[in-house]
Amino acid sequence: MTEPAALAFDDREYTPAQLDALAGAMAAALHARGVRAGDRVAVMSSNRPEFVVALRAIWGLGAAAVLLSPAWKRAEAEHALAVTGAAHAVGDHPVLAELMPMLSFDEPIDSGSHPLARPAPEDDALFVFSSGTTGMPKAVRHTHGAFAVAVRHWRDALQLTSSDRMQIMTPPSHILGLLNIVMALETGAWIRLHRRFDIDVMLKHIEADRITIEMAVAPIALALAAHPDLERYDLSSLRYIMWCATPVTESVAHTVTERTGVKWVTAYGASELPVISCNDIDGARLDTVGRPVPGVQVRVVSLESGAVLGPGVDGEIQVRSPSVMAGYLPDSATAQAFCDGWYRTGDVGHLDADGWLRITDRCKEMIKVRGFQIAPAEVEAVLHGHPAVEDCAVFGVPDPANGEAVVAAVKACRPVEADELIALVAESLASYKKPSRVEFVSEIPRLPSGKVLRRVLKERLWTSV
Repeated sequence: MTEPAALAFDDREYTPAQLDALAGAMAAALHARGVRAGDRVAVMSSNRPEFVVALRAIWGLGAAAVLLSPAWKRAEAEHALAVTGAAHAVGDHPVLAELMPMLSFDEPIDSGSHPLARPAPEDDALFVFSSGTTGMPKAVRHTHGAFAVAVRHWRDALQLTSSDRMQIMTPPSHILGLLNIVMALETGAWIRLHRRFDIDVMLKHIEADRITIEMAVAPIALALAAHPDLERYDLSSLRYIMWCATPVTESVAHTVTERTGVKWVTAYGASELPVISCNDIDGARLDTVGRPVPGVQVRVVSLESGAVLGPGVDGEIQVRSPSVMAGYLPDSATAQAFCDGWYRTGDVGHLDADGWLRITDRCKEMIKVRGFQIAPAEVEAVLHGHPAVEDCAVFGVPDPANGEAVVAAVKACRPVEADELIALVAESLASYKKPSRVEFVSEIPRLPSGKVLRRVLKERLWTSV
């Protein structure tokens, strides 16, 4: 009996045995380059099967994968390599190839195979990146044991089985894309990887591949709602569409459901704790991010006193689970991320009397664009490098397409065009970090300590933005 395919890409399909064989060959190539158990291997890659193969090879050698976003520029990648101490590299990205010797996905691998070991639960599995409010991204460290728990939580929440079929358009370096790939392959579900998001390609493959679960972030949801020929596609194979990474825009979700009959399900997670809550698959509600999944505890505490709050009262959402990260790199950032063993999400919201969780605000100043976290200080540092910028502050405002939009308030000491400042950020940082708008102001409000009052600026400029 022929083994069924597990992964599709363009016109190729791979069985689990073929993926294992490719991983063994790549493990041999990495081992020949000096990769050993406990090492950290940087991976900077577009969406392609070789990413999956590399991940299996790295883990099979007992090493950990350091996942760099393919959207990053040189400074961001340099920081990630420095903070994690990655000693080896694999991928297809020129930025990584410029920084260190890289085993390229586009070069043939010598024949041969290295046995793939099963890592211990306490071993480091991966490092993904999460921005803080004070500068460049922090590395989030996950062990194999904790990540396996997150995979199980996500599979149970989605009610995923081996008969399901999915397609992946989100970057595999982001925790959501990674979680979906690993979960699907471990469950025996079928997945198609796409190079990038294209709404027509996505709809064509829902129909042709009989996709059963579709993952969507806000731009995908908007593209679906606005598609002029949406009704022309047969989407009857879909059990539901999962809205991830940003708050649901209910009008957009309702429009898609009215036009297709396909329902939505919402969930909530973080790079540090991948699966926190999920709606019921049957009877999902768009006004909440669901209830905490089994195995995850959620509490809401006062922003002032830290006291645990009762139902219906807004405070900081804190979470406890075996799936939580092992900590940050640099390690100095870890302590403030926890309170008595509870992970501090930085999100503000409340639990109602029936356990439904609602998110209402952020108490951290991070900006979330399409699920990617942006530290205002990182963008501000680039803007401060322009000779016309005397002072500046960056903040996020709600945006229906991307969750939030980046806005820069700038006090200039000489004439400068907004487009010039936006281009400066685009040259230095990933494209999703560039401001969508620059507002010129006479003063940047600060505390006597020098701390920027971003919330004051946001309220002051809200009507104009």
